[in-house]
Amino acid sequence: MNSGTPVLGVRDLTVGYNGVPIVHNVSLELVAGTTACVVGPNGCGKSTLLKGLAGLVKPMGGVVDLVGRGDITGMSTAERAVNGMGYVPQIDDVFKPLTVEENIVIGGYTLSRSKVAANKERVLELFPRLKSMLKRHAGVLSGGERKMLAMARVLMLEPTVLLLDEPTAGLTEEMASRLLDEQLTELKADGVAVLLVEQRANLAMASADWAYVLATGRVRRSGSAAQLRADPSFSHIFLGGTEEALVAAAETTDTEGEVRCS
Repeated sequence: MNSGTPVLGVRDLTVGYNGVPIVHNVSLELVAGTTACVVGPNGCGKSTLLKGLAGLVKPMGGVVDLVGRGDITGMSTAERAVNGMGYVPQIDDVFKPLTVEENIVIGGYTLSRSKVAANKERVLELFPRLKSMLKRHAGVLSGGERKMLAMARVLMLEPTVLLLDEPTAGLTEEMASRLLDEQLTELKADGVAVLLVEQRANLAMASADWAYVLATGRVRRSGSAAQLRADPSFSHIFLGGTEEALVAAAETTDTEGEVRCS
């Protein structure tokens, strides 16, 4: 992958429900201060992959290594959060009855009072628009504001890795582009490694450094996001093609020796 310090290594991860695998033998790597995106057709296992990484679904096989912590595969979601992995779900990502400030503070539930105060100031610098909304209830925020709040809350524990599941869902194209461009740039500058699952593949790949293309629960291709986005053999499939077409394109390209799969 990109040069730099790896902070997350995933090897042969298989995740599913009720004994039925949905994600098969996925391997990937995240580097500090970079963003990787996972793109692919609806129902290909993108969100299931993140849930397996976050500990919400117990993996059926494989290993998840977090830098400085080693193998975290058996850890709960709460244990992973304390050890440096943050997760922002697509829905139910904030506590709507609470104020913006209360949401942020509750994100530092394991920290001392002084550390909570310091980290609150730090995340408000990352998301300055939240400063004027501290006393507002989270339930009245716009979709983009809620997503910023959700990320701010998770960042209170200073994760080295941040998992984002469909952060632009429900947002306008303009707001989605702004969220990805501005906030991912800020997170990367802060040294956070981001793994982003997005249905808006074109926007995600425009903001990411690296991309993994998922179809039928398997990584079919990976590489520089900019290069994959510019590849005419894949661009039309990224933007609405079927899983069958994506798999066929990947296999054809693989035969020509141009694919780097994880």
